[in-house]
Amino acid sequence: MGRFELAESLQQLLSELEQFGEANDSAVTDRPRRMLNITRDTGEFLSVLVRATNAKRVLEIGTSNGYSTLWLADAARAIGGSVTTVELSDFKVGLATKNFARAGMSALITLHHGDAGRFLADATASSFDLIFLDSERPEYPGWWPDVRRVLRKGGLLVVDNATSHPEQMAPFVALVDNDPDFSTCLVPVGNGEFLATQSIA
Repeated sequence: MGRFELAESLQQLLSELEQFGEANDSAVTDRPRRMLNITRDTGEFLSVLVRATNAKRVLEIGTSNGYSTLWLADAARAIGGSVTTVELSDFKVGLATKNFARAGMSALITLHHGDAGRFLADATASSFDLIFLDSERPEYPGWWPDVRRVLRKGGLLVVDNATSHPEQMAPFVALVDNDPDFSTCLVPVGNGEFLATQSIA
């Protein structure tokens, strides 16, 4: 079972999705049909963050086939929480929906099929405890005002690919770093996680 007491069925599904993602992405060059999943150690890291911050209301931008969502949902379930995830691709929504059902987690996950920018603009202020961004990196600076608004004070923002795609991430990182209300750090896990939290005071 390793360091995480995952149910055997979930452990098997996650391993299957890891193998599928690696095989798919090595054979497919078209970005919309690549899974681009987080690494397993990033999944473990997210699981710890959800539990440690008691993040019962989790938002994920960029569902893909649901691999990262399952890590978030398993942790949220342990503390009585749930996950909302947003994905634009019809293809990936179909894959994720099946994987959530296979994991027995459909009731814990609300999957929004649509544009993340529109979802964020329509979301209620302070409606999420933790936000995980793993989507179209050039869009992040434009999304920032709404990401900032929907994340509750004291909540946590986690952004993937901070070290694997530093050039693409730089404008967004600079924007958040220069916000006097936020404290940030870079964690060298997986493809690099950029963390930001707003002071409660």
